[in-house]
Amino acid sequence: MSTVNRQIVLASRPTGEPTVDNFKLVEAALAPLADGEVLVRNHYLSLDPYMRGRMNEGKSYAQPQPLGEVMIGGTVGEVVESRNEHFKPGDAVVGMGGWQEYLCVNANQRGVLQKVDTTHIPLAAYLGAVGMPGVTGWYGLTQIINPKAGETVVVSAASGAVGGAVGQLAKARGCRAVGLAGGPDKWAYVVNELGFDACIDYKQHPDVKSLSKALKEACPDGIDGYFENVGGMILDAVMLRANAFARVAMCGMISGYNGEPIPMSAPQLILVNRMRVEGFIVSEHMELWPQALKELGTLVATGKLKYRETVADGIAAAPEAFLGLLKGKNFGKQLVKLI
Repeated sequence: MSTVNRQIVLASRPTGEPTVDNFKLVEAALAPLADGEVLVRNHYLSLDPYMRGRMNEGKSYAQPQPLGEVMIGGTVGEVVESRNEHFKPGDAVVGMGGWQEYLCVNANQRGVLQKVDTTHIPLAAYLGAVGMPGVTGWYGLTQIINPKAGETVVVSAASGAVGGAVGQLAKARGCRAVGLAGGPDKWAYVVNELGFDACIDYKQHPDVKSLSKALKEACPDGIDGYFENVGGMILDAVMLRANAFARVAMCGMISGYNGEPIPMSAPQLILVNRMRVEGFIVSEHMELWPQALKELGTLVATGKLKYRETVADGIAAAPEAFLGLLKGKNFGKQLVKLI
């Protein structure tokens, strides 16, 4: 086992679009374990859009990522050493291990480390379909949109880890699932592999009028539920096609993560259509995670929930992979393989 832990820290806060210069690769010595502690060799690191917001210093739903400290991030790995009675070497675990090769943590703290079963579910899936992204999709769909069979649910960023789960869960509930994705490859994946009823390549539509027309064709009965990951023009186009009493689950606004304004062209439609628009942070609803993970885990284990992963190799590749994620270069869940 190595005695050195390679880590990526936040070196500076971005002004506008982030660059690799905002990150720094450092090495830290691994200290001997204290009582109650566990040492985990991280196998995979999860990269997620929310990390972009944490890089800023402004007010948000969570504390900013501190400068000079390991970037926040979910990890899965294997216990290699333990001084805690609840964990033993060889245990597969998931936690918020951050952008680093090893995690040393006091495992007596509730929830910092969870054992997972890899008999029927691949280890990496606990960072995607059977992890935070999957639960995010499940929560927004079931608790906010709460669709009935026969309704139409639209999902932006439909080829991503969250959006892909939303559409498939909506289909399982008897809904018409319509996705929005960028480019012909992602369009084909959403329809042919994930099983959405329709998908719109938003890159083919330069303005709201064009996109709204495409939505009308894909959603002949209007839109009853919308899972929002993007904001901007896509939200405006969806609002124009929304039915009375439509529900919108506000999950992400990636179009404004670099500080761009995100105007809304017709907010009066919220009133006219008596719409429910609700933002949510999935970590604030931990009481529902077991219910969500049971459904997601069963679907993945039985091959009924499809997903795709884009995997970068090695801790040093994390910054570039993260910047690519923010520009939509990934396909499905973005991971970094660390071992």
